[in-house]
Amino acid sequence: MKTAAGEWTEEQEAIVQGPYNYLRNVPGKDFRPQLIAAFNSVLRVDEAKIAQLSRVIEMLHTSSLLIDDVEDNAMLRRGYPVAHSTFGIAQTINSANYIYFVALQEALKLSDDQQKIISIYTEELINLHRGQGMDLYWRETLNCPSEDEYLDMVMNKTGGLYRLAVRLLQSISETSVDLIPLANLFGVIYQIQDDYLNLQSSVYSTNKGYCEDLTEGKFSFPVIHAIRYDPNNKELLNILRQKTEDTNLKEYAVNYMKDVSKSFVHCRNTIESYRKLSVDFIEGLKVSHPEVNISHLESILDKMLSIGFRNMPTD
Repeated sequence: MKTAAGEWTEEQEAIVQGPYNYLRNVPGKDFRPQLIAAFNSVLRVDEAKIAQLSRVIEMLHTSSLLIDDVEDNAMLRRGYPVAHSTFGIAQTINSANYIYFVALQEALKLSDDQQKIISIYTEELINLHRGQGMDLYWRETLNCPSEDEYLDMVMNKTGGLYRLAVRLLQSISETSVDLIPLANLFGVIYQIQDDYLNLQSSVYSTNKGYCEDLTEGKFSFPVIHAIRYDPNNKELLNILRQKTEDTNLKEYAVNYMKDVSKSFVHCRNTIESYRKLSVDFIEGLKVSHPEVNISHLESILDKMLSIGFRNMPTD
């Protein structure tokens, strides 16, 4: 490969992409390509560009996980040792940052209107880093956010890649349907489920470690609810402060959220409200755009809810 800086070999490329390729080759949920396909059932972009867009989103998602694992001092990702435990922190960060720019190069192939692509891409990556920055700030200062503050953060952090996919799709689609509000709703549903599963799923325990969010000291959605349920009870805050790996302490925290503050019920109720908003939005498309086939959006919402929502306690 000839570049302005000189010759760049495949061997050199493989070295720089090493941490990224390590994680990319570890099987994940493969949910985002299905989500993009569902959005595209409405926006009707040709398959070649959908494949290109899916690659861009996969690159950004995987590289952001590399950074997350460094910032969270994680040990496992998808049941395997994290990339930086194998390649080192410095090389992993460089690889993740490198892929951000490779992904931008790939995104620019989607359209001749490159300024629009650059604008969308940079706006949503800024949003993603803003969300991550607030998440890290709360954790490192032991400053418990309100639920509204947390959901705003989720809109930036988790919703960022969802919105990026939809906005890029809309920029190259000839169909004038705005799916950004639905992408935002899906982002919140996905994140609250993920927060719940981190504390309750045996699969998550195997893939990431038992109640990893507590070990990280993370203010996840159920943790925030439990802390604010009784502001005079400082036990959960003290457990978070320790960033403990003590199973007994983590079990105590989980039981408090389950039996005392009913925070897992609150997770279900909150997701239910976002589910209803999503259903209303999808149903509204039938009225405003009767030519649109909404069945794929209904299916992807149902699939998303099957990840954790249906197993959450109701009382």
